[in-house]
Amino acid sequence: MNVLGIDTSNYTTSLATVNENGYSQKRLILDVGEGKRGLRQSDALFLHTKNLPVLFEELGAKDVCAVAYSARPRDVEGSYMPCFLAGEAVARSIAATLGVPVYSFSHQAGHIEAAIRSCGKELGGEMLAFHVSGGTTELLLVRPDKDVGYKCEIIGGTRDISAGQLVDRVGVLLGLKFPCGGELEKLAGECTEKTPKAKTSVDGAFCNLSGAENHISKMLADGRSPAFVARFTLETVAATLVATAKAAREKYPSLPLLFAGGVMRNGAIKEAITSNFENVYFAKAELSSDNAVGTAYLGLKKYKEAHNG
Repeated sequence: MNVLGIDTSNYTTSLATVNENGYSQKRLILDVGEGKRGLRQSDALFLHTKNLPVLFEELGAKDVCAVAYSARPRDVEGSYMPCFLAGEAVARSIAATLGVPVYSFSHQAGHIEAAIRSCGKELGGEMLAFHVSGGTTELLLVRPDKDVGYKCEIIGGTRDISAGQLVDRVGVLLGLKFPCGGELEKLAGECTEKTPKAKTSVDGAFCNLSGAENHISKMLADGRSPAFVARFTLETVAATLVATAKAAREKYPSLPLLFAGGVMRNGAIKEAITSNFENVYFAKAELSSDNAVGTAYLGLKKYKEAHNG
């Protein structure tokens, strides 16, 4: 029997089925026009509506015993984005038609579960987790919770733009296709110049990245090569994450440190973090970006609890 997972985030339509033997997933990145730095929620909702039938045909979900979906960005009061309504509508309709239970979780809880399931270590109990994506850069104190998957207390992260926004904004300035993470990493690998030490704006476990955006934009205006700018951008993100994580580790020295979110697909950033910490773990590359696998696994947990394991 399979649990069906649905996640309709701001930039990716995701479906997955999971069971005790593994998972299968299908995803489509929402199309963002050339030179644009994002999508309006109305456009994202429309594109999810177009993508969902295509992905269901590709996934071919069978023997579904429960449906799980991402209903909101985070498990905090007022957390809401219209794009998640597309997934909710389909999830509740399928569950009602099949007569199976339906469970809702936050997009963030799904990211954490996907990272835990794929990091290569049996993690349980309290931990530190960094959620680093296009819309979020949060350092969380995470505790398992049987109702919502994970209780997440924000103990650090950005006070202005996210790491993913910095990457995408610089990438668009360089003429790259949004979202820009993969292309920016490739471009950075072409840099043969020595870059200066990245300057960070860090206050304990919190940081600011808008100043870095201004500094990097000036570099480009001053004639620095695109490869140089790309590499310096990623080094700035890496240095900022390392500095904030070190502050959190001083307060919670014994807790494992988990990294999730699309930005963490970047190899250079992962290498910088790994060289500075022990007891640190990362989501599998294909489960770093937005996905429905984590959401489906959270649904599988609830289904097993409701049916006595």
